[in-house]
Amino acid sequence: MLARGLWVAAEAAVTLGVVVLLLVVHQLWWTNRQAAEGALRQVRVLEREWEGSSPAEEQNPATAADGRDGGGGAVVPDSSETDGGTASAHRRTPRWEQAYAILRIPRLGLVAPVAEGTAKRGVLDKGYVGHYAGTAQPGQPGNFAVAGHRNTHGEPFRYLNRLRAGDAVEVETRDAVFTYRVDQRLPQTSAGDGGVIAAVPRSGVKPAYGYGEPGHYLTMTTCTPEYTSRYRLVVWGRLASARPR
Repeated sequence: MLARGLWVAAEAAVTLGVVVLLLVVHQLWWTNRQAAEGALRQVRVLEREWEGSSPAEEQNPATAADGRDGGGGAVVPDSSETDGGTASAHRRTPRWEQAYAILRIPRLGLVAPVAEGTAKRGVLDKGYVGHYAGTAQPGQPGNFAVAGHRNTHGEPFRYLNRLRAGDAVEVETRDAVFTYRVDQRLPQTSAGDGGVIAAVPRSGVKPAYGYGEPGHYLTMTTCTPEYTSRYRLVVWGRLASARPR
């Protein structure tokens, strides 16, 4: 009887181990593959759309409510810190969760769509880079601020920590290509440090990091350390050039 009980317990333990292993494989491999493939398809869709129509043909969609959830590499900004500037390099306000730009980081070999908002399900978990609603659009005065997953779901910002001063980050829209140059990096701050995505970005937790005057900024945020969402890694850049596409 004891032997049978031990055998049943062993079988249950093995079964549980297999289930846990399958869950890990799904989370770390399958979600990555699925999201990465979907994100690449979306990049190609945008490229085809831009090649096939002029900017004048694009309608002006209405803005939807901001559904920030503060996860997936996003920070939770104070509403007073996200005025982003008003000059319009990208004149149309994208719909909520609409993919409308392409972000390229040559050093990392990264090409990813940029969508409006930082909601997990509709943006970040699809392998997209999410634009913080209320911050500047690409090329505008202020701070074009984005977030992306570091692990799982396509993990576009997996190697964000490898960027160095001077590295190029290109943001392509229907109208133009904006090149930013990496300028500063904040290795770790709290998930609620909304100052990092302010119009003039400066950490509210570590004020030695950031800027003190208006400009054309890029902010990229992601989770740190890897496989956690406790803190945020922040990389900043400045606009270096812009050209029509």
